Amino acid sequence: MALPTSYLTSVKNLDGILTAIRTAQAPDKFTYAFLKSLEYKSSSDRLSVGVLRALGFLDDGGKPTDRYFRYLDQTQSARVLAEGIRDAYADLFQVNTSAQLMSKKDVVNKFKTLSQGKISDSVLDKMAMTFTNLVKYADFDAPAIADDAGKKPSGGEPARKLEKGPPKALAGIGGLVYNIQLVPPESRDPAVYDALFESLRKHLP
Repeated sequence: MALPTSYLTSVKNLDGILTAIRTAQAPDKFTYAFLKSLEYKSSSDRLSVGVLRALGFLDDGGKPTDRYFRYLDQTQSARVLAEGIRDAYADLFQVNTSAQLMSKKDVVNKFKTLSQGKISDSVLDKMAMTFTNLVKYADFDAPAIADDAGKKPSGGEPARKLEKGPPKALAGIGGLVYNIQLVPPESRDPAVYDALFESLRKHLP
């Protein structure tokens, strides 16, 4: 079952904790002491560490992951959070691809079905509360960001790489294809460019 066992018992500080994470320097290890240094000291706040681990922001030892570091970029933090939510609640999104729009009541019912009734109503309620509040701070509409390998971080088709360099022309002779690069001279005279392209048209097959 791809549903996180970590959940919050209170969400009143969720927005503040997420904001503090984005604005603070990433720690070597995300501990309760670090959370306390962000001014979140209650026992209910400490449960956020388990939620961050479920979202893939921390590894099993509490060390920040690549997803955590990408979350620090406030231009993409909302979509990174959405990425983590989709992974953490993968079974729910398989049932409803727009699970982020579901009501808390509907989420509770889906969680009950997915857990085959093995989780108490009280815990299911807190799990649903955690989910429906997390999605408030996530952007599910933004396109996935491609990583350095040209692939989307959570799957999908590889992103197209932009080719750099001067314009290219292809010429075929005897079944062979030649890649010709045209480097025009620096000139503001349109006649210079007209002559170049006219020559290409005349001499290339």
